[in-house]
Amino acid sequence: MTQPETPQAAPSLSEAEPSKPAAPPASSSTRGEIRVRLFARTDVGQIREHNEDNFLVADLTRKTRGLLEANRSGVVGKHGSLFAVCDGMGGAAAGEIASQLAVDILYEKMTEGLDESQPVLRDDLARRLVRAIEAAGLRIFQEAKLDRTRRGMGTTVTAAALVDHYLFFAQVGDSRAYVLRGQQFVQLTRDQSLVNQLIEAGQLTEEEAENFEHNNIILQALGTADSVQVDLTFCELRRGDTLLLCSDGLSGMVRFEDIREVLLATPEPIDACKLLTERANQAGGHDNITVIVVRFDGEGLPDPARDNEPLKYRKYALPEAPLEGSESHRRTLPEGRILSSPPPPPGAGSGAPQGLGSTFVVSTPNTSLVPVATANRGVGASGRPALDDEQIDIPGTHVPAWVVAVLVVGVILVLAGAAILFLR
Repeated sequence: MTQPETPQAAPSLSEAEPSKPAAPPASSSTRGEIRVRLFARTDVGQIREHNEDNFLVADLTRKTRGLLEANRSGVVGKHGSLFAVCDGMGGAAAGEIASQLAVDILYEKMTEGLDESQPVLRDDLARRLVRAIEAAGLRIFQEAKLDRTRRGMGTTVTAAALVDHYLFFAQVGDSRAYVLRGQQFVQLTRDQSLVNQLIEAGQLTEEEAENFEHNNIILQALGTADSVQVDLTFCELRRGDTLLLCSDGLSGMVRFEDIREVLLATPEPIDACKLLTERANQAGGHDNITVIVVRFDGEGLPDPARDNEPLKYRKYALPEAPLEGSESHRRTLPEGRILSSPPPPPGAGSGAPQGLGSTFVVSTPNTSLVPVATANRGVGASGRPALDDEQIDIPGTHVPAWVVAVLVVGVILVLAGAAILFLR
């Protein structure tokens, strides 16, 4: 990664807490360097026949992606860094195609059109992240419509984009992002799943969720509709923080405290990724497992000893922007809900286990659950689940209703007469 150049001051942060003053303008150059060490790993697991997960690690300044040595450690540049985990679904190879499309389009949209002479500002990066995910969802949806063998394919996405000392999270589905700070380990994304909404509404405890029969239902996925609602959150990084992104192949198999203990005891990202993957496989490896571990350091990050703000789930409110340029401006679906007036999400996110078998995606355009796709992540010879065909518009008729009624009665009489003659 390249040495950062002198950027402009970033705009103040839009906070969900109006009583608290907005963060002051900041940039990596005024604070010093931010250094990262990272690694990522994906594994097919013990049950699946092939891997439908994908991940993305990218330096947006140098426009490079992957686990090249230059990307695994270095200084964050003026355009920031990007990390993402995608968990595909759809059966056969469709899930793998969906997750690959998602990471490719996400990288393409996040690197195109950058001003090489200027640093990216916080709101700009956050908005680009949301629009990139919207674009990926629309493209996957279109590909599925064009090819019937890919009908029903989709993918979750949990992405994190870093600019100066702010980390933005964009969430669709039930993959997860955590941050470890000292001894504190917190989930900073919210699972878009049925079980999580029940927990947040107080209708299910986390202990009950472990045996909940519908913990494989998620409320959104890229590709199952032409638009998605991206949950955008953020945190302010501190020196020594560790980021973990993972698919539910890890979070559904390894307990929260066990993940925390591995990260505390394993300083090197490559070793942490390997150990977490092994733990998931030892627990049964029922799903594909994908893990990204990123360690943050450098004078560009505030000292954690001066931090009085606990880690928690925090919404980021983007300022209004022109509708043109958004991939989903044509139609925006309301947020999926299954219960009336659910309480706000808990700060640390839910620790509920995720589904290990089939995953059901539901869409809620009318605030009620309507199944729109059923997918078995990583299924092999069992094939793709059956899905309803697209709705077909049938032309109407201008014949008066009384004429239709007379015709129906006449047909019934003719059939009755034929039956009587036949029986005689």
